[in-house]
Amino acid sequence: MIRKFIDKLLGKPAAGDKPAAGAKVARIPLGKRVEVPAAEHGIDPTLLDERAVRVVTTLQDAGYEAYIVGGAVRDLLVGRRPKDFDVATNATPEQVKGLFRRAFIIGRRFRIVHVIHGRGRDHEVIEVSTFRAYMDNAAAEQVEGNEKTSKEDMAGKSHVVDASGRVLRDNVWGPQIEDAVRRDFTVNGMYYDPRSQIVVDYHHGLKDAKGKTLRMIGDPETRYREDPVRIVRVIRFAAKLGFTIEPKTLKPLRTMSSLLANVPASRLFDEMIKLLQTGHALASLAELKKHGLDRGVFPVLEAVLANAPEGSAREKFVHLALADTDRRVAEGKAVAPSFMLACMLWHDVEAKWAKLREQGEHPMPALSQAIDAVFDARIGDISGRGKLATDMREIWLMQPRFERRNGNAPYSLVDQPRFRAGFDFLRLRADAGEMPVDLAEWWEDFSLGTDAEREALVEAVRETSRPKRGAGGAGPRRAAAAPAATVAAAPQGDDAADDVPAGAEGGDAPRKRRRRRRKPSGNRGGADSGGAPLPVPSPGHDVD
Repeated sequence: MIRKFIDKLLGKPAAGDKPAAGAKVARIPLGKRVEVPAAEHGIDPTLLDERAVRVVTTLQDAGYEAYIVGGAVRDLLVGRRPKDFDVATNATPEQVKGLFRRAFIIGRRFRIVHVIHGRGRDHEVIEVSTFRAYMDNAAAEQVEGNEKTSKEDMAGKSHVVDASGRVLRDNVWGPQIEDAVRRDFTVNGMYYDPRSQIVVDYHHGLKDAKGKTLRMIGDPETRYREDPVRIVRVIRFAAKLGFTIEPKTLKPLRTMSSLLANVPASRLFDEMIKLLQTGHALASLAELKKHGLDRGVFPVLEAVLANAPEGSAREKFVHLALADTDRRVAEGKAVAPSFMLACMLWHDVEAKWAKLREQGEHPMPALSQAIDAVFDARIGDISGRGKLATDMREIWLMQPRFERRNGNAPYSLVDQPRFRAGFDFLRLRADAGEMPVDLAEWWEDFSLGTDAEREALVEAVRETSRPKRGAGGAGPRRAAAAPAATVAAAPQGDDAADDVPAGAEGGDAPRKRRRRRRKPSGNRGGADSGGAPLPVPSPGHDVD
């Protein structure tokens, strides 16, 4: 028993165990605990999240070790306010859950606890993980299939890998020194105690953070086999932080990217969303292309890039959408994956929609069918067809409605819960040259206007879209002479119709009844008889 324990610490396989197929067995040094004081690491305590600090202190007061860990520490060291705060402790998930009123144990691959603060949109989740023991592939139990096909084989087991060495389950608790080894990059392997303000560093992570270097803890090939998603993570961190990938960490990236084929599609989909929503989407795409990972990794992204050659309308639209996402993140505004994906797949929907209309299908049913076809082809059931699919559908179905600005249609549309997302989508289409800019400006004026201003805008559309009648010659009817004072005196919104006498010239048929309305004092926008909007002064392009 003692021999097995020592072998485990040294990374040696137990007697009779065989390394996983294709796996390279390499011992990872445990490192040495170094406590870095505040005077040296320079973390600004005002960047901390008080709810995360409360979780740490609650655990410490109960007698457990607890630290802010991982990417939050990395971001704090470079002066960034972390988006998420994770906590690591030597308390088991059950012990953590018992200390908090709203805490839930989740996950099978890694059992962690979500401690929830607040409710509704203002709620925050602090993720708490238990220190894990480091066990290399040779010490783990191996199954032939994956997460779905090997559920029965993994039942009751704590540490399992597949045939390629990818970790399918890792729930063996251990000391902090082993937990640090289990983490991926040196800059993600540090622990911060907000009470003592000490950073615990085992693998020179502080030095690499200051030097803006991404370095894998241990042998890179072995670590990529354990979790191929690390290949994507290193790209994301390099783009987000502006860090350089250390040569040994970089070298196996392209050759080992084939391992990503074994990763569940849903997990890769989530990683793609993270890659594009960290506020550095354009830099992330550039980094993927730089290392040859823009093909064969993310099917959705690959399909978009393949159909968006440089200089094309689609490439321009996607570029504008990602730049807009980066801007919103930089400004601290919310970004939704549904909006970004709606932008990326819009041209697929539009092409299918046009084809169905050419086949004789009515516009709105055709659009609905196009949406279903594209969603099935590009996303399928990866996202669970939940809120993501609903929001994307609403954004797309709203686009034809923006072209209808008569009667009650604008009032109904502006009251839709997803109006802002649909309008932002229209604005991007206008910026890309796919829609008239004046149309987007009209809707911006309408959405921000008072009741009187909105009515004036709608009236302007009505006035300018009325057919103009000829003033003479054979054939065309003459416009009835209606004194301006009579029109101006009509009540606003009066729908009463007047009988217009038939013209005597040319034996014209009796003129149809037409409605008279008071002409608005300020014509702020509208469309001519061909549907082209009139120029409208814009109060500003990006209004939230």
